[in-house]
Amino acid sequence: MNPLLTEPGASHSPLVARADIAAFGSASSAPGPHTDAELAALLALLTGTGPRIETVTLGHSRDDASRAAAQAFATAWKSRGGKVLTVADWPETAASWLRPATRLTAQAPDAWVVAASVLGFAQLARRLRHSTDWDPARTVAFASLQDSRLAALAGHDTLHGLRGATATGGTWDIRHGWVTAYPQPEATA
Repeated sequence: MNPLLTEPGASHSPLVARADIAAFGSASSAPGPHTDAELAALLALLTGTGPRIETVTLGHSRDDASRAAAQAFATAWKSRGGKVLTVADWPETAASWLRPATRLTAQAPDAWVVAASVLGFAQLARRLRHSTDWDPARTVAFASLQDSRLAALAGHDTLHGLRGATATGGTWDIRHGWVTAYPQPEATA
């Protein structure tokens, strides 16, 4: 039996168990580079219907692809008149992830934007839900997090409402542990 699929709340620790990390070892690989279509879809998620989003807090893993994606997003967001309140980064392994979780939530952004690898973000997300007022439904992510292992590693409903962009310009979301992808909308004439 997969220990990640046990009863919700079975572990009160915000850290992913070592056995679970070992079972999902390939989740620790660094993400690939982001695409222009992905960046456009991410911006559309933030500027589409719904409450106006002006301020974001941006978080990223420390790998090159995540840094580049975060920088590209910050440049595009600022060129649209948006404001990046804070940029926080985190390692793939840490003692608790409390410092980056606190940095991400210290201000009150309209939304959070994440460019990261699966393992590091799964552990950070657990800390965010355990120790802060972070809301995954107000968070958008790059395609690197469109991975069913993320929801499993993070735990039951930790990421419910998280949305993101696919590399081809579509979108995805996580609902009750299920990752669902949606194709890029057809252009209308």
